[in-house]
Amino acid sequence: MGTNANEIMGGIETLPQEEKHGFDEKHRARDEDDSIASEPDWDPFTPFPIVEGAPEEARSQILTIRAVVVGCILGGLVNASNVYLGLKSGFTFAANLVGAIFGFAILTAFSKTLGQNFPILGGSFGPKENSIVQTAATAAGGLGGIFVTAIPALYQLKLLKDPVSDFPRLITFTIVSAYYGLFFATPLRKFFIIHTARELKLYFPTATATAMAIRSMHSLTGAAGRASKKRTKALSISFLVAVSFRVGSSYVPGVLWDWHISTWFFVWSGYTNQALAIENWGWIFEWTPAFIGSGMLVGLNPAISFFAGSVLAWGIIGPTLVHNGMAYGVQMFSEGDPGYEKWKDLVSFYSFNLKDPINHPSPRYWLLWPGVLVMLAASFAELFVQYKLIWFAFKSAWKGIAMGLNTSVRKFGREIPFFEKHSQIEVEDLVEDPASEDEQVKLWQWGPALIVTIIATCIVLGLQYHLNVGMSILAILLGFIFSFLVIQCTGVTDATPLTTAAKASQLILGGASSGANLPQATAERLNLIGGAIASGAASQSTDLTADFRVGFLLRTPPILQWYAQAMGSVVAMFMSPGIFILFMKAYPCVVDLEAEKCTFSAPSAAAWRAVAIAATNPTIPIPKSSGIFSILFAILAVIMVLVRHNYLTGHREKYRAYVPNFMTMGLAFVLPQTQYATAMTTGAFVAYFWAKRNPATFDIFAYAIAAGMMAGEGFGGVVSAIAEIAGFGSSVHGIATGCPGDIFCG
Repeated sequence: MGTNANEIMGGIETLPQEEKHGFDEKHRARDEDDSIASEPDWDPFTPFPIVEGAPEEARSQILTIRAVVVGCILGGLVNASNVYLGLKSGFTFAANLVGAIFGFAILTAFSKTLGQNFPILGGSFGPKENSIVQTAATAAGGLGGIFVTAIPALYQLKLLKDPVSDFPRLITFTIVSAYYGLFFATPLRKFFIIHTARELKLYFPTATATAMAIRSMHSLTGAAGRASKKRTKALSISFLVAVSFRVGSSYVPGVLWDWHISTWFFVWSGYTNQALAIENWGWIFEWTPAFIGSGMLVGLNPAISFFAGSVLAWGIIGPTLVHNGMAYGVQMFSEGDPGYEKWKDLVSFYSFNLKDPINHPSPRYWLLWPGVLVMLAASFAELFVQYKLIWFAFKSAWKGIAMGLNTSVRKFGREIPFFEKHSQIEVEDLVEDPASEDEQVKLWQWGPALIVTIIATCIVLGLQYHLNVGMSILAILLGFIFSFLVIQCTGVTDATPLTTAAKASQLILGGASSGANLPQATAERLNLIGGAIASGAASQSTDLTADFRVGFLLRTPPILQWYAQAMGSVVAMFMSPGIFILFMKAYPCVVDLEAEKCTFSAPSAAAWRAVAIAATNPTIPIPKSSGIFSILFAILAVIMVLVRHNYLTGHREKYRAYVPNFMTMGLAFVLPQTQYATAMTTGAFVAYFWAKRNPATFDIFAYAIAAGMMAGEGFGGVVSAIAEIAGFGSSVHGIATGCPGDIFCG
């Protein structure tokens, strides 16, 4: 949730793999693991070879209390970090590699130091147990995407009361979301990992990278062992530094966190020059570890595209709109206020002015629509150029249904030739399952539970969100359909098109609500809740299927992973709404569209809200000029995607790196803080030159340091929110030195 290491918007937009600057953990882990690297003919659709002489892990040594607890703690940490980062900028990241690397460091220390004194925590530690840690972490780190997209959008539209009083209904919503995804994903292991993996070429690159990293870290001899120790140490140090810096800098943000350079020049000139105009449009530099770390991961193309989008939106189009009287800002100081003479030219352009949005929009409102439309257009274009993949996805969905029905019928001693025919698998495509029958999750364990969860989902949506049974079932069916598409895209390309799935769900639900002539508020609530159910199911199913891929490669019994996923989901269902409420109590401006200033801009929620309004409102409140520009910008994005995939091939493929990433450009239009693009570009250049000058250390430390920075800032944000609620936060004890208007800017 959704940037996932690959995703950009709302928990949830994927960066094309070829746009990364060479950071490929999969190949790196493989090179470090001598036992795999020495076998060039290793078949990726078979488990890793058993290391000769390595001790075999007994079943009781795999699913352990310490593995589940540590995994849940790490996943909860990522969950909290993702709610913070998602509300702040729309970015989230996955818990799999963080769980694998941090889990290795923690349990290795336990196994060496606690030994016989604490048998629950001490004892030997192997790769299968490590896979349980990352499985629990992934499950516990899930569901955060819902609370940076649909849920805050519901509050912004005043379709829910307030987070604190709504806590019971938020809990029930996360419960059905978590367990629908869990039970639905269970049979998908057999289908996507065993039955169709070879036929559909489902490599699951990130999951394979995680499994290789785990295997590599447990090869504690030679270069692999030394690299593993260095990596875990680097991740721990960067995490602790980022936490300390985020919390400490919140008390003096104008000095340590945000550098308002144009304001400094304005003050130094005696409050006379025009530098404040630059400040008004948000051009500052922020020392944010999370986005410097993100830039280290995504590479130059997405980062520069993000920065170019910010320049276009907040450096060219926005000022032009204001200059020509097509958009309007709000003065921060009124005549008679203290400091008015000094700061009378300080203006905010960031509120959503909804009193007369067509004739008197704010720049942020005007720029929202081209940002949302270009992300939609680019996302769908990226998906549809993979038309063969879509066709195979629908074929695989039908084959999965036929296989399930055929299996059910045969249990009663009957055969239906039609289902038998369409569930056939070519012998050469078969993948041997390393798990024995007693290690499998049985139908009686997940089947009835899935039916109960679907019924519970309809009850929850009906009683607590006022959706009728038909609309609830439609949302569940959309989740089922899009899960097949998203899992297959992830398996083939490592691209997880959750935004496409979410927005497609919203558009379909919008059409359904229009046909039913529902009241506007009811239609918007249906659109957001139904879209959240569909995208949440696709997200959970994809994460858990990828976890099964990790377990398959490491020969971890799937039943043990399933138990770990179920326990991790319990943490997620309470953690996500709890952290969301924590931030809403500390920063209520998140759900106030009229707020002129807020630490959290929630850009993903803005995108979901915009699509909900557009899909349900017969008269879309969009300024005409914004609508025209949005269409032209979206057409350009589609053309560039088509050029990139159909023209820049063969010997011209090297020029793809110079084609702008319109997904990140669109995000820059939605996100009214240019400092994130600046920080991300800084991180991308640091990584680029680091990889050029010293690729060996880059390979060892890059991901670990970046992941530690991202998780550290997120957790530091949680600590700051707790301090804020407790009354000793930065808003009480912080100082405004270096901030514009002499107003605290934390």
